[in-house]
Amino acid sequence: MIPKLLTLTVTTIFLSGLCATVSPAQEAAPSLADVVESWLASPHADLSSESFRHWNEDGAVPPACANCHTSAGFRDFLGADGSEAGVVDHPALTGSTVDCAACHNRTATALDKVTFPSGTMTEGLGSSAVCWVCHQGRQSSVSVESALAGLDEDAVSPDLGFINVHYRAAAASLMGAAAHGGYEYPGKTYAGRFTHVPGFDNCTGCHQPHTLAVDATGCLDCHKTADIADIRTRPGDFDADGDSAEGIAHEIAGLHAALGEAIGAYAAAVAGTPVIYAPESYPYFFADLNANGQADGDEVGYPNRYQSWTPRLLKAAYNYQFVAKDPGIHAHNPAYAAQILIDSLESLGEKVDIAIKSGPRP
Repeated sequence: MIPKLLTLTVTTIFLSGLCATVSPAQEAAPSLADVVESWLASPHADLSSESFRHWNEDGAVPPACANCHTSAGFRDFLGADGSEAGVVDHPALTGSTVDCAACHNRTATALDKVTFPSGTMTEGLGSSAVCWVCHQGRQSSVSVESALAGLDEDAVSPDLGFINVHYRAAAASLMGAAAHGGYEYPGKTYAGRFTHVPGFDNCTGCHQPHTLAVDATGCLDCHKTADIADIRTRPGDFDADGDSAEGIAHEIAGLHAALGEAIGAYAAAVAGTPVIYAPESYPYFFADLNANGQADGDEVGYPNRYQSWTPRLLKAAYNYQFVAKDPGIHAHNPAYAAQILIDSLESLGEKVDIAIKSGPRP
């Protein structure tokens, strides 16, 4: 049960977000108590998460982060508070989550277009636009290419550091080459927006809007499988493991694992410093001091961050992280995911022997 005080507080926030006008559809919707229960169980309400407590010791959330990590900052970014849209004017208070007022206000409801980090704009997004503002990542093929301009492809540069796409960049995955979220190798073609049947072509077609959980019922009914990871819609043994019938999620996982091995082989043989990947520890790639291939001891920590980057290695690592940080990429845009992984493998394979040669490129 929801404490009465919390229900009243959330109700006040909800109405203060300019959602007092109720449509017939809203009248038929679940009760406010049910909605609040759902939201409280979601990642958007988890105040213990690093995404909402990272700045507690600093006393404020900086503007560059407040737009997606606080409700007030998000409204500020949209211009829903009367300020200029597209910028956050001041730091936000700590102790905030993404609450009702972030998404339920007239400005958010009217939003229909989003500009990605690559500079490309996508319009006609409807209700998905409000989700895409934050779930688009913070880097792109454009920013990676800019950071590496003029550098020798296989020379270690002390000026390079890991470029992190950020997290849960589902919109960038879904848009593929239309957003340039992954690193796209010159001379290659890449899949654009992944389209699906009506009703499953927007965020809330697959995700519950308040719990954020995936509702796979419709997927499984249509694709006639017991597990969403077993779905595939195109032939090809992309990860070259001999199984061309496995779900596309497994194909992408195989390619991703192969790229991880190739990154390790290249780092040791060409960059001259073994590397390890720790998915839960920023900045994720660290020097493997004992060369055992494991993230252990004091190896995982910012002072031991990997600093022997070459442009070739950084591009592949960027794509490795891009796929790793979107756990639903096999559903959001499987062809794009496979393409950037295969191309990264091909690039590293020009310099080192890799354990797995990828199959046909989709």
